[in-house]
Amino acid sequence: MQLTIFDKAQVKNKDQILLDLFSAYYDARKNKRNTINQLQFEIDYEKHIIKLYEQIISYNYKLKRSICFVVNQPVKREIFAADFADRVVHHFIYNYIMPIFDPLFINDSYSCRTGKGTHYGIKRINHFIRSCSRNYKQDCYILKLDIKGYFMGINKELLYNKVKQTLISKKEKCNFDLPLILYLIEKTVFNDSTENCYVKGKRSNWEGLPKSKSLFHVSKNCGLPIGNLTSQLFGNVYLNDLDHFVKKQLKIKYYGRYVDDFILIHPDKDYLKLCISHIRNYLKEQLYLELHPDKIYLQHFSKGVKYLGAVIKPHRIYIANRTKGNFYAAIEEQNIIVRDHKPTKEEQKAFLSSMNSYLGILKHYKTYKIRRKMILENLSAWWWNYVYLSNNIGKFVLKRKVIQS
Repeated sequence: MQLTIFDKAQVKNKDQILLDLFSAYYDARKNKRNTINQLQFEIDYEKHIIKLYEQIISYNYKLKRSICFVVNQPVKREIFAADFADRVVHHFIYNYIMPIFDPLFINDSYSCRTGKGTHYGIKRINHFIRSCSRNYKQDCYILKLDIKGYFMGINKELLYNKVKQTLISKKEKCNFDLPLILYLIEKTVFNDSTENCYVKGKRSNWEGLPKSKSLFHVSKNCGLPIGNLTSQLFGNVYLNDLDHFVKKQLKIKYYGRYVDDFILIHPDKDYLKLCISHIRNYLKEQLYLELHPDKIYLQHFSKGVKYLGAVIKPHRIYIANRTKGNFYAAIEEQNIIVRDHKPTKEEQKAFLSSMNSYLGILKHYKTYKIRRKMILENLSAWWWNYVYLSNNIGKFVLKRKVIQS
């Protein structure tokens, strides 16, 4: 696609743009401290931000190479980590346009929205099941669907046009330089992350990863990199019309979506079967996406449903086995480190980040015995020289006197 040529003379409020870039920088470095990429930027961050600012206001912004690697938890997927300067731009874009798009999303779109994450989604689906079944006294059915290779299947031209048309239609609410932001969005959306990327890891790491989940095998002008803040936001924008189609056209009152994992709840099983074909056709004709044929779940509510790392059943919610397995694997990874050498300051902080993220998930459910058994029986005794547990086995804390310098 030919990039739009914008009028450079239209750039307004340059001082505010610079201030907003600094704000985006502070947002981008949260939870990214001590990464090599971030530290190189921070050594002289004012100089780097001003350089980025000059590129942006002169319409000469060029994205840098990404780092590509494969992760295995919670599921195997390909990640493209953008250069830190580009992550600053992602936050810059997000901070401007999210207030425009957020009111357009349905309430039960749970991804990349403040206060509406996985735990909110789990509680809402549990509430929907109770409401539809009249507190488990009447029949209702749960339909869970998934899109095949969602991020890899996103059509960039369709996405960009959706974003552009929405922002133009809401331009009276855009308290920023709209042509400039559209320029940055266009550069970000149509950037080919595979071009000149740095591949981290072995070629064998990609074994077992379906081609439908890799940017290296996407169709022309398709695919967004998993790992970027803008990809998360644009993923919501792309499926927003589907959400409204399900709610308004299919008349599904009890509906929720997290990225491409969505659930419909209804008292009529046959009607849900009919919805499958309607949704399949809508995805194919309107969004050029494919409903995953092997990930269609339709059951009576009494059977329960796995959703967002939890199993929702009548009168109880408990953690899914995969989440427990991932926690065990994370513990084993930390054990390998501490058995090999004295963990560095960075490794100690990485331990806290990994372990506390799982404890943060688990403590939302009745998992005290699981947490106690998992940690006390599996965590290497060497780690207790560096950490202790607090908050009723809800959080690891470093012992200050042993933190490595």
